[in-house]
Amino acid sequence: MQFSNWLIFCGVALLVTFTPGPGVLLAVSNSVSVGARRTVLSSLGNATGLFVISGIAMAGMGVVLAASAAAFTVLKIAGALYLVYLGIKQWRNKAGALATAASPGSDGRATAWRLFGQGLGVALTNPKAILFFTALYPQFVTPAAPVLEQFAVLTTTFTGFAMLSHAFYVLLARVLKQRLAGARAMRLFNYATGGVFIALGLSLLRLRHKAV
Repeated sequence: MQFSNWLIFCGVALLVTFTPGPGVLLAVSNSVSVGARRTVLSSLGNATGLFVISGIAMAGMGVVLAASAAAFTVLKIAGALYLVYLGIKQWRNKAGALATAASPGSDGRATAWRLFGQGLGVALTNPKAILFFTALYPQFVTPAAPVLEQFAVLTTTFTGFAMLSHAFYVLLARVLKQRLAGARAMRLFNYATGGVFIALGLSLLRLRHKAV
């Protein structure tokens, strides 16, 4: 892979990762509920999911999704339902369920896995991500060079920018959290973020087959 091609990929990755999506919204929501440090757990889960779907795309699953309307529809519905579930859960989270679970007397390990699982689930149930990697990687991979090394470089770069974008939005959320000290303000925040989760889920249902 030429260095100039990698720089172009960095520009594309920056644009994509810093455009707010489900992963960013989850990071912001969790940062308000449980704090910036514990939000790293959901971001790590999301990063792990990105590595998995990147590998799936390299293995040819993206081609399967593009060719099979049934497979694409199943994954699309699963992703939509998961985002809607997170939205409803956020709506019902009046007092900050995750924050309560993270209190000193709670099971912190269970909460950690819950946060990690949320990030992982958001990444794995997004068909657009698999199609994105499938469409993007061939533009930057040199067939004559070792594919696995290029896969590692591209995926690590993309995942690194994704983590950087989460950190950026979480810092913004810390400023926002200072203005959400009251119970009423927190409820409004939960309703707003829950509504966005549901809207993102419904938008997945409108995604047409073979869309990239």
